[in-house]
Amino acid sequence: MGALTCPFCNPSEDEIVLANDLCYARYDKFLVNPGHLLLIPFRHAANLFDATDAELTALLALVREGKTFLDGRFHPDGYNVGVNMGEAAGQTVMHLHVHIIPRYDGDVADPRGGVRGTVPEKRVY
Repeated sequence: MGALTCPFCNPSEDEIVLANDLCYARYDKFLVNPGHLLLIPFRHAANLFDATDAELTALLALVREGKTFLDGRFHPDGYNVGVNMGEAAGQTVMHLHVHIIPRYDGDVADPRGGVRGTVPEKRVY
C-alpha cells in the first residue's frame, strides 16, 4: 500500500485531534473504548522499526500529550498503549500507528494480563 492509497496519509484537518511537527493523533474509526486514539507519523512508514529517531521522539511526546487530552475529556481509569507490526501481529493498515486505548473499571470482567491478551491463552499468568 503506497502513500496514495493509504488511509493514514494526508489526513483532513477535521480528523486531526492533536499534532506536532512529525505526527498527528486521530480517533480510531473502530473504537475499542471511548477516546481510543491513533498516533500516526505524517510520513508513510510501515512500522515502528521504519520510523526515524525524530519520529519516534515525536510519537512518544504525542503519547504523553494524548494521555493528558484523554484524562481531561474522558477520565479513564487506565490505558493500554500498543503497536501492531506485521500481519502476524494483527496490523491491517501498513502505516505505523500507535494505539492509545483508554481503559475503564468494569470494561472487561478481568483486565489482568493487559496486552498479553493478544494471545488469549497467555493473558492470565
